[in-house]
Formats: sequence, C-alpha cells, structure tokens
Amino acid sequence: MPETHATDRQLSGVRSLLRLWPYVRPVRRRLAAAALVGIVASCLSLVIPLVLKWIVDGPVTDRDTHGVWIGALMLFGLGVAEALLFGLRRWLVARPLSWVEASMRADLYRHLQRLPVAFHDRWPSGQLLSRGTTDLMMVRMFLAFPLTFLLVNGVTIVVGFVILLVQQWTLGLVLLAPAIPLMILCKIFEEKYSKVARVSQDQVGDITTVVEESVLGIRIIKGFGRHRSQALAFRELSGRLRSTELVKARLLAGIWAVITTIPELAIGAALVLGTIQVADGHLSAGTLVAFLSTALALRWPVESIGFLLAITQDASTATQRYFEVIDVAEEADAAGPATLGPGGAGTGDGLRFEGVEFRYPDAPPGTPPVLNGIDLHIRPGETLALVGSTGSGKTTLTALVPRLHEITGGRITLDGQDITALPRERLRELVSVAFEEPTLFSASVAENVRMGDAGADEGALLRALSTAQADFVHELPHGPDTQVGEQGLSLSGGQRQRLALARAVVGQPRFLVLDDPLSALDVHTEALVEAALRRVLAETTALVIAHRPSTVLLADRVALLSDGRIDAVGTHHELLQCNAEYAWLMSGAEGDGTR
Repeated sequence: MPETHATDRQLSGVRSLLRLWPYVRPVRRRLAAAALVGIVASCLSLVIPLVLKWIVDGPVTDRDTHGVWIGALMLFGLGVAEALLFGLRRWLVARPLSWVEASMRADLYRHLQRLPVAFHDRWPSGQLLSRGTTDLMMVRMFLAFPLTFLLVNGVTIVVGFVILLVQQWTLGLVLLAPAIPLMILCKIFEEKYSKVARVSQDQVGDITTVVEESVLGIRIIKGFGRHRSQALAFRELSGRLRSTELVKARLLAGIWAVITTIPELAIGAALVLGTIQVADGHLSAGTLVAFLSTALALRWPVESIGFLLAITQDASTATQRYFEVIDVAEEADAAGPATLGPGGAGTGDGLRFEGVEFRYPDAPPGTPPVLNGIDLHIRPGETLALVGSTGSGKTTLTALVPRLHEITGGRITLDGQDITALPRERLRELVSVAFEEPTLFSASVAENVRMGDAGADEGALLRALSTAQADFVHELPHGPDTQVGEQGLSLSGGQRQRLALARAVVGQPRFLVLDDPLSALDVHTEALVEAALRRVLAETTALVIAHRPSTVLLADRVALLSDGRIDAVGTHHELLQCNAEYAWLMSGAEGDGTR
C-alpha cells in the first residue's frame, strides 16, 4: 500500500473492518442491544447535571432540606441505574464476541489445512500463529469496546452539546470551538498510528517465529552452544518491537494530551465567562453548575476518542493480516466425484508420469524447471526405486503424487486416472506417504499411527507396528497409548522413522510412496524392516527413494534421476554395469543418507 495515499489507507482500513460483517451478522441483534443499553446508560449521566440544577436553584436556594434529600436519592438512583446498565452491556457482548473470535480462529485453522504446501514453505509459522492469537484478540477488543463506544460516545457528545446549547448557547459555543482542530489532529494521529501498528504486529509475528524455532530446536541450540547467539537474536527483535511500541505510546500519549488539554482549556474559559454572567445576574448559579457538570460528564467521551481510535487502528491492521491469509487460494480440487474402481496391486495400469514438468510457484521467470519431461511407468504391483544425487529432484517428484505440489506440465495417472481428476481426499486415501524426516504429533503412538488410516482396528495397528519393527512401543509406559510429546522428540530418530513407516502401511494402501524410509535405522534393524517391508511391497504399487544398495534391492526396477530428468531405468545390476553415475552413487561416494 503506497505510503503517500493516506485516504487509500483509511478506506482500506474501513474495508477491512467491514469484512468482519459475516462473523458479526449472526450476533448483530445482541450487539445492537448492547449498544442501545450503552447509549441509555451514558445519557443517564447527562441527566445528573439537570438534577443538580434543580437542587441548586430549588431546594438549596429555598433552604428546603427535604428537597435536597429527594435530589440526593435521585442522583443515587441514576448512578446505580447507570452502573447496572453498563454491567448489562458487558454481559450482552461477552458471549457473542467469544463466539466471533472462536469462529474466526476455526476458519483460519481450517483454511490453513487446505492451503498448498508451497504457501507453508514461504510463510513463517510464527506469523501464522500471531494471526490466530494476538490479531484475533485485537479484533475481539475492537468489537467489545470501540465498535460500541464510538457510537455510544458519539451519541453522548451530540446529546450533551444539545443540552449545553439549550442551557446557555454562548458558553456552549465556547466548548464547541475546539471541535474542528480536534478532528484534524485525530485524523493525523490515525494516519501515523496505522503505519506503526502494522509494523508492530509484523514484529510480534517475527518474535513468535524465533521463540517457536528456539523451542523446537533446543537440542541443536544446546548441542552447539548457540544459546547466546539465539538470545542476542531474540533481544534484537525484542528491542525493535520495544522501539515500535514506544513510538505507539508516544503517539497515543500525544493525542491523549491534546484531547485532554484543549477541552480543559475550553471548560476553563466557559467557567470564567459563566462566573462573570452569574455575577452580573444574567445566569443562575444552578444553570452554571448544570452546565459545568454536563461539560465534565462529556470529558470521558471526548478524551477516550484517542484510545478508541488506537484500538480501532490495531484491529484494522489485525483484520488486514487475518484476511491476507484467508484470501490465499486453497488447493484446487477435482470438479467431479471421479474415483478409481476396485482393484489390487495386480490390476489397473499402475502409476504413470507422462511428460511431467515442475517448477516452484515463486521461482523467478526463466528459471529452469526442477523436473522436466519425466516419463516413468511403475507397473501394478511393482516397486520402483528412485535414485539420484543431491538436488536432482527426487523428493519433489514423490511429493507430486499425493499433490503436495501441483505439476506445471504433463500429467500423472493412477490406474489410468489423472490425479487432478480425483478429489484430494480420495487421492490421499489411495496414496500413502512416508517422509525421510518423520513428523509426529502431541498424541499417543496409536493416534499417530492411525493418522494413516483412522479406521484401523487393533489388529491392523499391531501388524503395522510389526512391519515397521516398532515393537519397542510395547515397552513404553502405556504401550501404544503412550503420549510421545511434541514432535515425538522423546523418541530416537530411528523410532520416529519406524512409527512414520507404520503410519504409511497401516491402511494397506494401493500406492505407496516412501522417501528413504530406512535412513535413520541401524544395520540390524534395517535388515528386519526390509524383510517385513518386502511382504507389504508385494501387495502394492510403490515408489521408493533410495540411497543405500540395501534399499534399492527391495525394488523390482530402478530409475536414475539426474538434473531433473530420468536418465536411465533398469534393474540394479543392469544399471551398475551400464551407467557410470549410478555405479558411482551406489559405491557410496556421496555417503549414505544424502539427498
């Protein structure tokens, strides 16, 4: 957004807040009732000066003690009524605003699950977390206070000045004189504050990212003794945020001082003029008391404008940040309910890559594609090993099968059906994936494994654990019901990889994609897993990224990927004899486990 177009920024902020309407609409009646109650409560405070005028010009002047007590009871009753009404307003907004915040957070979470992997690769997780927490808290604060009180205080100020002008129009004009300069100053404040508010909220997201990465990477930080450098990085970001918050505080303090001082000067001038008029007999003492009491009652509605505008700008920026994510297009899905017919490992056409090309969405124009002209056929029931040097595109190729990334050319078919014609949910039921870097969730072992098949019974769970040689699970404190903790860091790398493999095979998928599934295993465990895995691979169509000869030997054929192209296809022994690059890779020149 151009810095020079202040009007555009204001319109953009208003448009952002208007986008909250779909969330506010279901609770609009309750919010309207709360606003009405707030207006009535605020206007009651303007009745108090009129009662004071009656007391001063009536019972006090006439020395009527009984009348004074009646007036006091009236003031007490008005005070109690005002307090009860403001309490009712708070009660009216509490539940609906909690619902609005929860709905927005649920929509954000749901949307994040449907966004492409490329989006998550670009966006820091801390920025997304801050949008779902801090930003939504600011939106709720706006709906609870400024949205209501800008209306309530606006009505109160208008009604109050009508009363002032009716009581003594000359003094009322004195109090109205600062209105235009105050509006100009508020506009200037709003423009400056909106820019700083955006910077502040982005910096909160950066700090959240650093904290999250430091917690998840605590073993690396401690292992390399990098706690001081991380602390310095955090301190630098905190210092930037502190500086930005101080700028916000100075702006808010400045507008607060101006909004407080100018009306106070106007009230002082009105007091002097009013006292002179009372001394000259042109004004009753009761009228002056009522006038000044009304003016003082309007102090908070006027002085709160800066505070309310600040919250409104924070909420406007937070809303913009929220919809920046919501507006990102979700993964496109198949238009129709196309599905594969029944079949097993020995039926259909298997897995085909036909002229597949892929380049990352954010790649600069003219950048060569990561994959170019991939033609590959994995026959039904066949296991194909994919071998290649670091950066050749192996992991990217396997990510295309479950559509974690979208191909930019050619097509991929499962049993003759283009994967883009399959609903993603169905595609990912057919294709099961195990990544080299396994991710486990803060849940039990059984829950992590059943993510591969939510309907897996106890027998299927145990078979999957056995296939992955994950019998260590039974020695955990609560067996498969043991909580593994965040990221599964309470387990070793090999244990996490075995659970990830169990998750991939638990549903007995028709198509299996394994990204170097045995890289973290010791030699003896690897041999046991390979023996069990052969039985699984015999019943499915599989694509396996392999770096070790032992993993390659699980496959019926091998494809060599070189510089984004399929350079050779054949058996392990054929490629060893006729392809120098393959022989070099299998000789261990790159080292086990490289990418």
